[in-house]
Amino acid sequence: METPFWSPVRHADRRPLLLARNRTQGAIRGMLGEEGFVEVDPAGLQASPGNEAHLHGFATVAIGNDGQGRKMYLHTSPEFAMKKLLAGGEEKIFAFAHVWRNRERGALHSPEFTMLEWYRVGADYTALMEDCVGFARAAARAAGADVLRYGGVVCDPFAEAERLGVVEAFGRYAGVDLLATIRGDGTTDVQALRGQVAMAGLRVAEDDTWSDLLSRVLVARVEPHLGHGRMTVLDRYPVAEAALARPAADDGRLAERFEIYACGVELANGFGELTDAGEQRRRFHAEMDEKQRVYGERYPLDEDFLRALEVMPAASGCAMGFDRLVMLATGAPRIEDVMWVPAG
Repeated sequence: METPFWSPVRHADRRPLLLARNRTQGAIRGMLGEEGFVEVDPAGLQASPGNEAHLHGFATVAIGNDGQGRKMYLHTSPEFAMKKLLAGGEEKIFAFAHVWRNRERGALHSPEFTMLEWYRVGADYTALMEDCVGFARAAARAAGADVLRYGGVVCDPFAEAERLGVVEAFGRYAGVDLLATIRGDGTTDVQALRGQVAMAGLRVAEDDTWSDLLSRVLVARVEPHLGHGRMTVLDRYPVAEAALARPAADDGRLAERFEIYACGVELANGFGELTDAGEQRRRFHAEMDEKQRVYGERYPLDEDFLRALEVMPAASGCAMGFDRLVMLATGAPRIEDVMWVPAG
């Protein structure tokens, strides 16, 4: 039987990591405060947990004063709530938000974790890439470390980050010409990708979607190479894989979406935010159709969010797995090692 986290001996081992977590959180708060950001505290209980096909929420029932029940969810991200604040007039906001994701537990996953999320109104999404690198450096300093570490891989956050397009990464590491499988209107050609994935030596099933195949290549052939020696910004995802991001100005097949990697671990996911409410509704319906097909369920749309999106200004936003950042800065092997009280 595993020793509980509250065992005095185990707690003594974990305590230096937890204090490094506190110092990291304080340092990032200070950095954002100096730039004029306002910290906000979104409620976790929401009308919808989010509308991405492969994210799974926790459901509950809220009982009203009349005794009637209303189905509600713990959010998988504070994104909808924070964008409502942007619609209300806030311009630079951040939150250290507890979020909940079902079907996720392991060395890098917990069903409840802390997400650092922040938004800049009027800023290009590349500004968030710089923020991410700055936060990684702050975490390393707070932990007294020169490098980030995970699974025997090291990454120097003080080195200049590599910026690599998704299309370029697929060509370099998997020999896949991703653009050849995306039509001019952004729709995808699953047969074209299926053939390339098979040629790359990866498993292909008859019922695989284009997204299934892309994810398989990303996990098996691309991600293991990212963030070695220095951080990697994996940039310009296909628009089909960026449900909340606006299309790239120079190529509608791609989107203003990036992910940050260190030591082969995904740390952050950022966007130039989509503010077209009609297009967002269409994408949400497509995501929920896919969720229904794969998992036999769908989540409601947050209609209040879609109304807010109609008046939300142009902005860029990013979500960072705060616990993972602390893990890599302290060299902890498991995410629960850097949580004061892990999920039960």
